Amino acid sequence: MALSTFLNKNNLFAATTLRNSTRKEENNMGLHVAQDKDAVIENRESVAQYMQLPLHHFVFAHQTHTNHFQLVTKADSGKGAFSMENAIADTDALYTYETDVVLSSLTADCVPVLLYNEVTGLIAAIHSGWQGTVKEITPKILKQLIQNENNAPEDIHVIFGPSLSQTKFEVDEDVYKQFQDLQYADHYSSFNTATGKYHIDNQAVVEKQCKLQGIKEENILKDPTCTFQSEEHFSYREDKKTGRHMSFIVRKSNDGENSM
Repeated sequence: MALSTFLNKNNLFAATTLRNSTRKEENNMGLHVAQDKDAVIENRESVAQYMQLPLHHFVFAHQTHTNHFQLVTKADSGKGAFSMENAIADTDALYTYETDVVLSSLTADCVPVLLYNEVTGLIAAIHSGWQGTVKEITPKILKQLIQNENNAPEDIHVIFGPSLSQTKFEVDEDVYKQFQDLQYADHYSSFNTATGKYHIDNQAVVEKQCKLQGIKEENILKDPTCTFQSEEHFSYREDKKTGRHMSFIVRKSNDGENSM
């Protein structure tokens, strides 16, 4: 299985799929960029089989670079798994307290953020492209979880999947100013005098957002891989027609560590 596994303990499993030239569409998981939708569903089915959960337990959002989030219930199982038409609309973050519901985030340079809280049973999957970051999607959902749903910040764990590095995330002044307006992102930006371009570490900015909400540094796990520079990853900056990774998290009702 072409996976980078971040977490596999206490019934919790979190991972990101990898690009794989031996699979159809190189293991693309995004229906919205599929040349062959059946191939993408086949790729997703292979993950489901590995997880020993049917694909209709997976949930996908129609990601639109918003700061919108949604609570997922068992009734949402299967949304977006086989068709974009019933994906959860206009949403870039999903969270649930249910077991055996797999929450997914599709990326190819954007920052995938996975959350979990073993005390409350919370899991979440967030898609934070640069637009989602400046719209503060991660702080917004964390405020909801902490202030309204009794998730103590010291109990929340955060996983950052692979994303575009600061070296390769080159932007013009208009994007840089949106990060500057956050008033806490300047430390993660640099200016290249030779090109007249700014470079931003989007993953580091989202990490800062988490810490500002009280997340402990020791509860943060980061994959430092640059999606542009790695052959095992899809990069939209490198190829506008590229596939998508699926970063996902699930809390299984049985012992996930023994079943995988």
